[in-house]
Amino acid sequence: MYTGPRPRLIALPGVYRPQADTLLLAGALAREPLRPGSEVVEIGTGTGALALRAAARGAAVTAVDIAWPAVLAARLNGWRHRLRLRILHGDFATRTRGHRFDLVLANPPYVPCPDARLPTRGDRRAWDAGRNGRAVIDRICAAAPDLLRPGGVLLMVHSGMCGAQETLERLSRNGMSAQVTERASVPWGPVLRSRRTWLQRQGLAEDGDEQEDLVIVRARYG
Repeated sequence: MYTGPRPRLIALPGVYRPQADTLLLAGALAREPLRPGSEVVEIGTGTGALALRAAARGAAVTAVDIAWPAVLAARLNGWRHRLRLRILHGDFATRTRGHRFDLVLANPPYVPCPDARLPTRGDRRAWDAGRNGRAVIDRICAAAPDLLRPGGVLLMVHSGMCGAQETLERLSRNGMSAQVTERASVPWGPVLRSRRTWLQRQGLAEDGDEQEDLVIVRARYG
C-alpha cells in the first residue's frame, strides 16, 4: 500500500468537491470497524474521497456515480493515490444489482429544490433532490436491504432539513436497525441562501436561519 504523501484530489468541473458533509461521513467511516477485504460500495462517489479512505484500509471498494466527470475524477484520484477502486458509471441500483456488501457509504443529493424533476446534467445534479430533498435518500432506504449482507451497515449523511426521522422510519420498515449517530451544524452555503424564500414558503426553513443541521444515519441489516 502507498504510504507516502497524499496528492490533492482532482475535482473536474461539475464534480462535487469534498465539503462538510463529506468530512462528517469520513469521520463516521473512520470509526466503523472495517476488516481488510471487506466489500464496500460508495453511492455517488464524486471525487472518490470516501472510497479512497476505505480502500486505504484494505477494503475492496466499488464506487458508483451517475455522472461521467465524477467517474473520471475518481479514476484519476485512485491512480494518483495508488489505490485500487472499481468505479462504475450509472444508477447505483442497476450497477450493483445482485451483489451484496459489508458497508454502504452514501452522500446523496439532498437539497430541496422547486423543480420536482431531478437534473440530468450540470452541477445541480450533485445536490438537487426534489421538493423535499428525499428523491435519492428514499431510493437508498428502499435498496439498502438488497445491498447489504447480514450484519452489514449503511452510513449515510444528509441534511436535517430532509427529515432524519423519516429516514429512520423507512429503514426500520425495511428491516434495519437505524439511528442518528452524529450531528453537525454548518453555515448555509450559496445554494440554500439563493432558495431562502422558497424554503420558507415550504416550511423547510425559518426567517433568520443561517445554519444547516447535518446528520449521519447508521443502519444495520439483520
